[in-house]
Amino acid sequence: MLTLDKVYHAKFILDQVIRQTDMIAAPKINPGAELFLKTENLQITGSFKVRGAYYKMSQLTDEEKAKGVIACSAGNHAQGVALAAAKNGIKSVICLPDGAPISKVEATRSYGAQICLVKGVYDDAYAEALRLKDEKGYTFIHPFDDELVITGQGTIGLELLEQLPDLDAVIVPVGGGGLISGVAFTLKTLNPDVKVYGVQAAGAPSMFNSVHDHKIERLEAVSTIADGIAVKEPGENTFKYVSEYVDEIVTVTDDEISAAILALMEQHKLVTEGAGAAAVAAAMFNKVPLEGKKTVCLLSGGNIDVTILSRVISRGLLMTGRTYTVKIELIDKPGQLLEVSRIIAELGANVIRVHHERANEGSDVNGCYLRMTLETRNYEHIKQIQKALKSHGFKTV
Repeated sequence: MLTLDKVYHAKFILDQVIRQTDMIAAPKINPGAELFLKTENLQITGSFKVRGAYYKMSQLTDEEKAKGVIACSAGNHAQGVALAAAKNGIKSVICLPDGAPISKVEATRSYGAQICLVKGVYDDAYAEALRLKDEKGYTFIHPFDDELVITGQGTIGLELLEQLPDLDAVIVPVGGGGLISGVAFTLKTLNPDVKVYGVQAAGAPSMFNSVHDHKIERLEAVSTIADGIAVKEPGENTFKYVSEYVDEIVTVTDDEISAAILALMEQHKLVTEGAGAAAVAAAMFNKVPLEGKKTVCLLSGGNIDVTILSRVISRGLLMTGRTYTVKIELIDKPGQLLEVSRIIAELGANVIRVHHERANEGSDVNGCYLRMTLETRNYEHIKQIQKALKSHGFKTV
């Protein structure tokens, strides 16, 4: 059973190991709300996962510690388990699918874990982890559906109330539900008036669907840039706690997550992964009622793969009206390009790409097209450009 005493005990244990991450004000994310960011992306290993993993391992018997632990993860849980095991002097084995990103494999190895690469996908690695657990007598460290792991994550709830005693609401990313279960239980037990909102990626709404239908449901597939919360099925324990203690669960799209990652980088110089930015996306796009509330967005992790960061930024720029591609139909005569450029320059947009082509078959013989990609300020700025082009007789396609 999850109890408040255990959460306080976990905090006592973890205070010697982890960082109490900062709470910072974020006035520009959603001007109608008083927003704060809980920066677990700056936690050791780059995510909150080390809290639950370390507390779980601290409670093992000497015999269990001697045999070692095993886990299955391609991300933050693997690194949390590896570091927690190293600090407790326990052998750790991490099963990973052989297609896992090299950067994540090496990061996990750097914390002291023995890596076991398994041919196939995550489910194959999970099955191998369970086989090795039975064969070698390892203790399996579940990423979310374990009450000691949930207790460790609940220490974030204690920190939230220490850092912001009068908070009204908290928004928490949800994958399997371990983080929100611990946070919601702790907050609601200490202050039932605090609202707890969960947010899932629209491409992986397993907990959202399960809570809506009042039964655990498994998704056939998941698809989202927020790989840290791309979970097909919630756990039995987490489903129970979320159903009891969480006020509402909402979803955000990959484009909204990308916009949130960009906003955090620009406004707060904070790097977050997709899952880590999900709570901010929910606040930015008004997915939950926040007006007039002191609200905390929980940034759960910062381990974004640098190879996809540029693509995420590009999507974020498009989503917030910071880039705009326009195709203009011109008459093929001198001065047309100069006139278009003058209009755009006067409105303060910056041209970053130009493609000029003569009309193809079926078009006016004197026609041509100009495709331009512009750096813009926002959607209002884009509307000004569209209006100015139209007023000067240019037709956009």
